[in-house]
Amino acid sequence: MKRLNLKTAWWRPGKDLNPFGLVKFFSLPGFIVILIFTVILVVFLTVRAQQMALKKNEDYLILLASNLNHQIYQQFVLPTAFEKGGRITLSDPEQSKRLEEVVRNTIHGFHVEQLNQYDQEGVFSYSTADLPLGKKSDDIIGVKKALAGENYFELPGYSPFWSILWPHSDQAQHLKAFIPFRLEEKLLPHSGPVVGVFEITQNISADLAEISKFRLIILVTLVVIMGLLFLVLRQIVKKAGVILARRQEEQRALEGQLHQSERLAALGEMTAGVAHEIRNPLGIISSTAELLQERLAKYEPQNRLARIIVEEANRLNEKVTEFLDFARPRIPNLRPCDLEAVLDRGLELLEPEIQRLEIRVTRDYHFNGQLLAADSDLLHQAFLNLLLNAIQAMPGGGRLTVATKPGPQGRGGEIRFADTGEGIEPESLKKVLNPFFTTKEKGSGLGLPIVKSIIETHQGTIKIDSSMDNGTVVTITLPELPMKKVA
Repeated sequence: MKRLNLKTAWWRPGKDLNPFGLVKFFSLPGFIVILIFTVILVVFLTVRAQQMALKKNEDYLILLASNLNHQIYQQFVLPTAFEKGGRITLSDPEQSKRLEEVVRNTIHGFHVEQLNQYDQEGVFSYSTADLPLGKKSDDIIGVKKALAGENYFELPGYSPFWSILWPHSDQAQHLKAFIPFRLEEKLLPHSGPVVGVFEITQNISADLAEISKFRLIILVTLVVIMGLLFLVLRQIVKKAGVILARRQEEQRALEGQLHQSERLAALGEMTAGVAHEIRNPLGIISSTAELLQERLAKYEPQNRLARIIVEEANRLNEKVTEFLDFARPRIPNLRPCDLEAVLDRGLELLEPEIQRLEIRVTRDYHFNGQLLAADSDLLHQAFLNLLLNAIQAMPGGGRLTVATKPGPQGRGGEIRFADTGEGIEPESLKKVLNPFFTTKEKGSGLGLPIVKSIIETHQGTIKIDSSMDNGTVVTITLPELPMKKVA
C-alpha cells in the first residue's frame, strides 16, 4: 500500500497560507455538515417524540380497556349470567341493548372512534359502528395475540420515516389496540381467563400533527440561527481578509521600499566614490584651462578652445554635484519656513525664461502667513527643479499654476505645481522617480529622484499625475514637524 505523504502541501506552491482564506473555505462545508447533523438531531428528537406520544396513547387505551373490562364484567356479564342461567347471547336484542348502554356509558368522553368486541372463539360479536356481526376473525393478528393474553397495537398506513419527510397528510392516523377481555377473579382485574377481545380505535392525528409542528419549529429555528451565525462569520472573515490583504500589500510595499533603499544606498556609495575620483582631476583640468585661457588671451584673443574647456568642466562639475546630492542626501535643518516665499524666490530666478517662453504664471496661495518647520534651502532646490521641469514642458508657452493650501486642521501643508505642457506617457510616468531615468537628451535622470529624496527627508510625499497633451500636476504634501533635525 502506498504511504500517504503528509509533508506535501495541498495549497499552491509559492503562495502564503492564508488562515482567513481557510476559514472562508471551510465555513460553507462546515455549515453544511452542521446543517446535516441538525437535521439528524431533529429527526431523532421527532422519532423519540413520536414514540413517547404512541406510548402515552397505548397506556391510555390499556387503562380505558381495563376500566371497560371491569364495567362490562360487573354491569353486563354478572347480571346477565345470573338472570339467564349463565347463558350470554349477544344476538338477543335485550342483552345487546344492555351491553350497548354499558359500553357507551364507559367510553363516553374518552375520544374513542370505534370499539369492536370478539368472543373467545374470535367471532366478531359487537361493534359501536353499524357493521355486520358474526364473522370469525381469529386470523387477524391482533385478535390472535389478544386471545393469547397479549396486548397488541398497530398504526395502519403510518411510517415514521415518511412522516418525517412528508409530515402533512390528508389521511387520518388511527391507533388500534387489541386487548384481552378477562373474567375477573376476586374482583381483581387482569386475573381471570381470556373470554374475548376488545378492539379499540382512537384517532391520534392531532398528536402527530403537534409533533410535526414541533419538528418544523425546531428545524426552522436552528436553521435560522445557524444561517445568521454563518453570515456573521462570513462577514467577519471577509473583513479580516480585507485587513490581512491590506497589511500584506503594505508589507510588500515596505519590502520593496527597503530593497529599493538598499539598492540606492549601494548605488550612492559607488556614485560618491566615482564622483570624488572625477572631481579631483576635473579641478586640475578646470584650473589649467583657466590659466591657459589667460595666457592665450595675449597672443590669440579669438581662440575659444580654452573657454570651451572651462565651460564643459563647469558643466561636468554640476553633474558631479548632482550625483553627490543624490548619493548623500543632506539632513534638513528645520526652522520656521515661509513656503510661499521660497516659491516666489524660485519663480524670480526663472522669470527671464518664463517671459521668453510667454508662460502665464498663476499664484494660488492660501497659507496666509503660516510657517512650517522645514529646510528652506533644500526646499528651494526641490521647488526650483519642479518649476524648471514645468517650464521645459511648455516650449511653446502655456500656463503654470503654483498653489498652496494648509493641511487638515491646519497641520502641515500641500504644494501643487500644474502645467499645460506636453504631459508624460503612461509608461514613462511609472519610472520618472527612478534614478537615472530621463526623457531629455542631456538630462542625468537625477532631478526628480533628488526632489523625492528632499521631500522624504521632510517626511512628506510626492505624487505626479499626467497624461499626454493634458499637462502634468505634481502634488507635494508636507506634515507638521517639530523644530529639530530629523533624518
